[in-house]
Amino acid sequence: MTYKTPLKVRTYECDSYNHVNNAVYLNYLEYGRMDFLKQIGFDYKGIIQRGFYIYVSHVDIYYKASAFFDDDLIVESTSVKLKTVSGTIHQRIVKTDGTLCAEADVTWACVNREGRPSKIPVEFMVEGLKPSAD
Repeated sequence: MTYKTPLKVRTYECDSYNHVNNAVYLNYLEYGRMDFLKQIGFDYKGIIQRGFYIYVSHVDIYYKASAFFDDDLIVESTSVKLKTVSGTIHQRIVKTDGTLCAEADVTWACVNREGRPSKIPVEFMVEGLKPSAD
């Protein structure tokens, strides 16, 4: 299932070419992923309290079209892979007119307090982390 997070481009996110700086898209993806976790009922604070962390281990991003100040955007997030200690979320940043601005596959991993890969505790394996067939 795809989860959607709306946002609006702010002036300070634009570069000297008057479009959203490429590094800002990583912030948009992070914002969308955190909202995705909230939407699926993932207890982010709870997993940290248990001594586990969710780290981004790889981002593969493709820039397709520019976004500009005051554009309304939607970050679409879909879980596409889930393993014992890691997973991948496919994300798209789209203007409300349907223009695709960026597309990314973000791989994440669960680690323990020592920063070593660790199985995701079973109570945090919410349904939304599992890839769907849609």
